[in-house]
Amino acid sequence: MEQISVFDIFKIGVGPSSSHTMGPWRAAQQFVQQYVESPGIASIKRIKVDLYGSLAKTGKGHGTDIAVLLGLMGEDPVTIPVDTITPKVEHIHSTKTLQIHGQQVISFEPESDLIFHMNQSLPGHPNAMTLTVTFMNGQEESHTYYSVGGGFVVKAGVQEDSKELFCRFLPYPIETGADLKKWCDQEKVSISEIVMRNELSWRTKEETISGCLAIWDVMRECVFRGVTTEGILPGGLNVKRRAADMSKHLLNGIACKNSHDFLQQIQSGSNIFQNTLNWVSVFALATNEENASFGRVVTAPTNGASGVIPAVLMYYICFAGGTEEKDIVRFMTVAAEIGSIFKKRSTISAAMGGCQAEIGVSSAMAAAALTECLGGNPDQAMMAAEIAMEHHLGLTCDPIGGLVQIPCIERNTMGAIKAITACQLALQGNPGSAKVTLDGVIKTMWETALDMNEKYKETSDGGLATNIPVNISEC
Repeated sequence: MEQISVFDIFKIGVGPSSSHTMGPWRAAQQFVQQYVESPGIASIKRIKVDLYGSLAKTGKGHGTDIAVLLGLMGEDPVTIPVDTITPKVEHIHSTKTLQIHGQQVISFEPESDLIFHMNQSLPGHPNAMTLTVTFMNGQEESHTYYSVGGGFVVKAGVQEDSKELFCRFLPYPIETGADLKKWCDQEKVSISEIVMRNELSWRTKEETISGCLAIWDVMRECVFRGVTTEGILPGGLNVKRRAADMSKHLLNGIACKNSHDFLQQIQSGSNIFQNTLNWVSVFALATNEENASFGRVVTAPTNGASGVIPAVLMYYICFAGGTEEKDIVRFMTVAAEIGSIFKKRSTISAAMGGCQAEIGVSSAMAAAALTECLGGNPDQAMMAAEIAMEHHLGLTCDPIGGLVQIPCIERNTMGAIKAITACQLALQGNPGSAKVTLDGVIKTMWETALDMNEKYKETSDGGLATNIPVNISEC
């Protein structure tokens, strides 16, 4: 049974895509790291990168090439100053050199050493990449990696990631919604309590709490950057940022000193429905505009869907009484558990399942988390997750120009609102009379993913990507 921690679902990184940016970034890091000890970075003469399937078709728009280069350099998506990304990549292109792992400088011609194979796919997963190293003695060695969604990486022939996802003992192993319900009923505790007990297999309770709060800090700061940054998003679609203007209007022009002041200003304002609805949209837009600009975001469970969880969590904090740190931790742990079940039983990769695997899953995560935080029991929380996903089934991934902008940014606002609505329906409903279970909707989602035409799976070969005429100058 796959064992997934809260911090496998929520990862701090850089936009615009967890599967097309963070995954390839991590794969490139892993590839280089294996040569640090033996035979040593100094023994490397050349590196060649081949991108296949969805990584090739939408790689430029998703920054896959940039991510791979930074990973080969040894940069880390968690710590790299985001304002240094463009200069570092421009240096590679201008000098035709690449400093491997911050040590060995090699010749590198991006046009010939980093190839997008638009019409080729590998059998393991639509998001595939092969890295080939040539050593000073002329020997070559190749390794293939699959970016399977949410920043998770699988090396061909090796089990998933290096975090012992299949080896660690958990007191309450969970593969399905039925498993989660069983443990909650048996122990007579909430979903968040079951998750906290399992997290003790990785770290102390205090470490889990501080880790959740650190994730929240990144989310909050991301929203604040989004509402204080104007301009045009990169990539050539010339999409104008909207969150900053909307925020200014809602705050009546009041300037906020920092993210904490920003929250306080919102909490002191009007909570009429229209105002609340507008703020939820602002929170989601701000996050995903930052994501589209190579900003620092949190996978939740992916980068493309990174705005839903922050938007609903900020709704809870600003308008529904979630004022304490324990409330934030409870929200995070419940959301992560629902996301992990979707990953185990279906997919969180748009290249496998379309946007239902990203916005749909994030909406289900947020719905369950909000439901428990507002007093719902485990059955109601899982009912909320089911409702949210049920109304995302079949949602396609058709980014215009391969950019995580249209329709991706607005879809986060829709996912957030559906999560809040699903929560309210579940809190007023009776899970015992529901006709569809969480496991039933997850099974349906996976079958829908298998039936979905490939052109609607993050390839930009169908849907809006082919029906909206645009002039893209940089993609």
